[in-house]
Amino acid sequence: MMIFVISAAVAVVWVTNQLLTERFTESTRSRAEVRLALYSGNILSELQRNQIVPQLLARDPSLVGALNSNDFSQSSQRLISYRDEIDAAGLILIDGGGRAVAVTDRQKLGSQHRSEPYFVEALRSDETVFTTNVTDNGTRLFSYSRKLENLGETIGVIVVELNLQQFETAWAGFTDAVVVTDSEGQILLSTEGRWRGLSETEALELRSAPTAIQRAVRATSDWSVLSIDAYVEGQPVMRQEARVGFQGWRMASFTTYAGVRERVNAFIALEIMMFAIILAVGFYFASRKATSRLVIFQRESAELRQLNAALQREIAEREKAERNLEVAEQTIQQSSKLAILGEMSAAVSHELNQPLAAMKTYLAGAKLLLQRRRPDEALSSFQRIDDLIERMGSITRQLKSYARKGGDAFETIDVRDSVSSALSMMEPQLRQRKMAITSSLPRDPVYVDADRIRLEQVLINLLRNALDATKGVTDPEVILLLSVSDEVLITVRDNGVGIDDLESLFEPFYTTKAPGDGVGLGLAISSGIVNDLGGRMTAKNGQSGGALFEISLPLADMAAGKAAE
Repeated sequence: MMIFVISAAVAVVWVTNQLLTERFTESTRSRAEVRLALYSGNILSELQRNQIVPQLLARDPSLVGALNSNDFSQSSQRLISYRDEIDAAGLILIDGGGRAVAVTDRQKLGSQHRSEPYFVEALRSDETVFTTNVTDNGTRLFSYSRKLENLGETIGVIVVELNLQQFETAWAGFTDAVVVTDSEGQILLSTEGRWRGLSETEALELRSAPTAIQRAVRATSDWSVLSIDAYVEGQPVMRQEARVGFQGWRMASFTTYAGVRERVNAFIALEIMMFAIILAVGFYFASRKATSRLVIFQRESAELRQLNAALQREIAEREKAERNLEVAEQTIQQSSKLAILGEMSAAVSHELNQPLAAMKTYLAGAKLLLQRRRPDEALSSFQRIDDLIERMGSITRQLKSYARKGGDAFETIDVRDSVSSALSMMEPQLRQRKMAITSSLPRDPVYVDADRIRLEQVLINLLRNALDATKGVTDPEVILLLSVSDEVLITVRDNGVGIDDLESLFEPFYTTKAPGDGVGLGLAISSGIVNDLGGRMTAKNGQSGGALFEISLPLADMAAGKAAE
């Protein structure tokens, strides 16, 4: 059965190939003939349309008057207007001595044409003459020319250059190769630039035709011998020819068989697909024994679906656990902030005691001044008390804002304010340790999109780590730098003992502190906060000792725009 189907398929494909090849070849040939007739008609129309122009211009009073008076100031502009009306390639007015006195191309003004064919032939004839010649740059020039007379005396020649190269550009849009030859068989126009000036035989021999063996192989691969007229660059083509109807000119086109082969192959592919479907149906009925295996496959598919459902439940549980972990991390962050707040409270209480004692002294002094009737000096004491109250209020506001749980509401902030606030909150502890503080901030604002409270938490944590790292140092020092380029860079450097294990530094619960001094979550939380802000935190040991932490954050949109300007 299968052998019969395969044999039938081969026979049908062979017959179909023969019939469709002949049909599509004739169809392609007919379309080529129509295009050739259209092309030849366009050329003849262009030639006839420009043939009458020299006769009209030879009678133009302004041109004749210019030649008689040798006043050509307006002649070139007049020729340009004529060229735009008739759509010619160019116009040249030549005096009796062969000099161009008016042209549409200003570069040719004053050039000599005494030996040019169009000038010589025009002087010899009383009619309009057509000439072709090749310029110095290899371009072929087509032109009509006619002499101008005044009272029976020749005073000049008018030349009309034809733009026949426009047809070559139009023909290039098709796959056909087109040539126009003169009465002697020389190619005047062609879609193949290297063919111009050759005969058709010489043009086709520019690339050697395939050998007889190559032709036989190609014909076999095409499944039928096509009516090959010639070979162009080794490819078989059909040749069409038509008369232009002008001085023995002829036009020929060479059309490839690629379109024919593609259409035939597309139809044959459909036939082969149909026979393939028939064979597939036959194989289906021949393979009914596999039905029992299908039941096993269905059972295995059901088990896989159950496993897939279990896997999806496990994924859902993991996602829930990750959400719970995120909540726990936020809680740990808040707890870390409160722990830091507790450590700072003792130092801040000492900071508050100082203005309170000063306030008591100023109040006693103000009371004494009032008793002595010196109110102006008493007002000065009250002003100092007001300043001390404002300082106490700023300290308590910082503690209150730091204790609040940070959210995800980002805003555009000035990083300099966050650095100053962090230094102000850590000032009592740094002063108590007699630590030298060096800070460098830009004069201009440095804007980022961030949560101010969480950014200050990171800076305070780095300052606390600097305090811990410099406990055994005689002259502790911390340097805080803020710089701006393509991004914002915050650098915190100390002169402490440095970092032993850089790889595990940002891992949770990693700490070098003694038991009870910390749980090892500060840097892990700080790194996570910086990542949430769209930046990154890195750490390394300084060249002269100590640790160096760098925080890089992207500039806010408004700051990035100003930097670009």
